[in-house]
Amino acid sequence: MEERPLGSSGLRVPVVGMGTWRTFDVRGAAAEARGHEVVGAALGHGTRLFDSSPMYGAAERVLGEALDHRRENAIIATKVWTDDDDEARRQVGFALDAFGGRVDLYQVHNLVAWRRRLDQLEGLREAGSVRAIGATHYAPSAFDELATIMRSGRLDAIQVPYHPRARAVDAEILPLAEELGIGVLVMQPLGEGSLVRRAPSADDLRPLEPFGIRTWAQAILKWILSDRRIGAVIPATTLPDHAAENAEAGRPPWLGPKERELVERLAG
Repeated sequence: MEERPLGSSGLRVPVVGMGTWRTFDVRGAAAEARGHEVVGAALGHGTRLFDSSPMYGAAERVLGEALDHRRENAIIATKVWTDDDDEARRQVGFALDAFGGRVDLYQVHNLVAWRRRLDQLEGLREAGSVRAIGATHYAPSAFDELATIMRSGRLDAIQVPYHPRARAVDAEILPLAEELGIGVLVMQPLGEGSLVRRAPSADDLRPLEPFGIRTWAQAILKWILSDRRIGAVIPATTLPDHAAENAEAGRPPWLGPKERELVERLAG
């Protein structure tokens, strides 16, 4: 799987990672064992970037336990998500314990109290427990504020939604990230599942077969990754087979303008 640099941090990430929103907020031996199986399948197919957050309930704990002795094989991105300084310290302490004492990319979730949280994360980076710093938001209404933070020079990466039906970042955020050398992670690349509920026919997808595309989900992921401003996508799944399928989309060749236009038309 191809890897791309994450801003100027020196960190390189596989272009297909895995998100944990909803899918890893589970409890009970059977559900947690399925999460461990998904992580194993992802690692086995070259996925090493895993993204989480304290907002996701049990996800950080379940992910940390799933990695266990395989932590060295993973790149961990997680988030701090609170306006309360004491709670922020608790969240960070929990994450560091869950992930072996370090977080590769620590992000301010939804820009909550971002000035104080960036101060906190910069201190952790100086101490060596954080390698890169980012910020996230899902709403276009917050992109002006996100752009302001990007121009501050304090971010290595951002995380935003992007897919054929969600292209608000095309206007300013992606050009600015390219200009400033900031890495881009794409959340919700499959539209929280809405894009893959009704897939085009096999005949519609046939022109994309030379690009290694067998499924509609792969077509969407490769559409995103064919934009070289994107560092990685982080689709979520509860199925090992889907983890393997998603990972396959992270291999060249990449789509050209004609093929990307085809995916856009099929996405409606």
